[in-house]
Parts: sequence; C-alpha cells; structure tokens
Amino acid sequence: MAQLIGGLATSHIPAIGGAIHKGKQNDPYWKPFFDGFPPIHQWLGKVQPDVVVVFYNDHGLNFFLDKMPTFAVGAAATYSNADEGWGIPTLPPIPGCPDLSWHLIRELIAKEFDIVTCQEMLVDHACTLPFKLFWPEHEIAPVQIVPININTVQFPLPTAKRVYKLGKAVGEAIQSWDSDKRVAVMATGGLSHQLDGERAGFINKQFDLQFLDSMETNPEWATQFSDLELVEKAGTQGVELLMWLAMRAALTVSASGVRKVHSNYHIPISNTATGVLALETV
Repeated sequence: MAQLIGGLATSHIPAIGGAIHKGKQNDPYWKPFFDGFPPIHQWLGKVQPDVVVVFYNDHGLNFFLDKMPTFAVGAAATYSNADEGWGIPTLPPIPGCPDLSWHLIRELIAKEFDIVTCQEMLVDHACTLPFKLFWPEHEIAPVQIVPININTVQFPLPTAKRVYKLGKAVGEAIQSWDSDKRVAVMATGGLSHQLDGERAGFINKQFDLQFLDSMETNPEWATQFSDLELVEKAGTQGVELLMWLAMRAALTVSASGVRKVHSNYHIPISNTATGVLALETV
C-alpha cells in the first residue's frame, strides 16, 4: 500500500512568484517569509515524496463564476500553467499521477462526494507557486501531482465540516492505494486576509495563531465555524484556510498522529498573513 508521509501548507500570494523571479528572497521585506522554508527543504530531502495531492483554490484560470464546482479532482497526465496577468513566469507542465487520481475519484464517489472529474485542467498560481517554495532548486518539482480544487471563491462555500470529511476521505483513499509510492498532501492559501470591501487589509493574528496551533493539537477545531463565521474571523479570502483543514484531515488516518517539522508565521506580505507548515506522520 502507498505510504502517507505527511502534509505541507503555505500561502500562495502571486507577489511571491514575482519575488522569486526577481531574486528578492533576502530583501528585508521578503526575508522573514522565505526564512520559514529551509527546515522544510531539509525534511523533504529526507522523506522524498513521489506524489503530492494538492488542495488548492482556482482563481479563474480553470473555473470561473459561471461554472464553479464545489470540489474538482484532476485526472490528467500533465497539468498546464498559463499567464494569469500577475507578471509572474509561466511554468512548464507539471506531471500528474492518473493512477492515484482515478483511485481517489472512485473512492470519493463511493463515499458520496459529488465531485467534478477533470481529464484536462489548467492550474494557476495557487497550485504552482508552492512547488517553487518547497523545491526552489527545481524548475519543476521532482514529484507527480493530483490537484483537488475546493471552492473558496463564490458562495455557497463548502462548510468546514464537509471539507474536513473530504480531507479524511482523501487520506483513507491514499492509504488504500495499491502502490509503493510515498505520498504527501499539500494545502495552499491563506491565512487571514481580505483584499476588497470595507475590511480590505483585514488580518486577524490571534485567530491565525489559534488555527496554526490546532493543526498540530486539535485538527477539528475550525469545524465549529460556519462559512460566514470563517469569513468574519479570517476575511473574505482568508477562507482559503479550508485547504489547510483538508490537508490536516487527511493526516488523521495516521494511527500514531503527527509531528510538527516546522512552521512560520509572518505579517504582512501584500496585506496577507502568511503561514507555512510541515507535518510528518508518526
């Protein structure tokens, strides 16, 4: 059976891509953010995942407001990136893992998740930037991916409880996959931020730190909140923390729990509270 080795999470702000492209990692503005990654680079070099299941949210590159699935799973051999207008480089296609994709799709549908299956799928910065952060020495990370898109853009959003159940079902499916590959789960987005409206620039440090702590000690903590309560506490775009919740739920299938490899929290980067986290299954 496949081995679920752990989970990763990071913010995916487009400006990060610009900073990487321009080599600004050591600039005073950017250094506190990028300093959060070297311990995770070392860990990834040790555990060497073969496949990464990515929980992310599309920003209009693949899905738009006229067609917005709640959950969509990629089942492609490769995933192409495209110009989103942020001025960040377009990356080469990322290799997929169709065998795991179809296994996940079958298992999720058997557990009554109504998902959209995508045999062709464009992936935006929410999917591609984290790979440049976690594997900075590679143009394309040395892994295959299975992207799982979660709607955090247009109401009605999936509830935190439903996303948690999705993540747990994904973890169970990974463990039942007939393969000797090592699999990690990744979440991208957040933490608290709001880019528009009366609360533009909103950041909730206290909530973010509680949420980060819960990732290690109490993974169901955020499921107590409705979608509107999460918007109130984390901001309109801060609901991207749902991806973190799915990632953490996937790791609950580890009978011995998880160990925190490293985490970092920094504010602000482009009016966003940024976080990075790595958890290893025990």
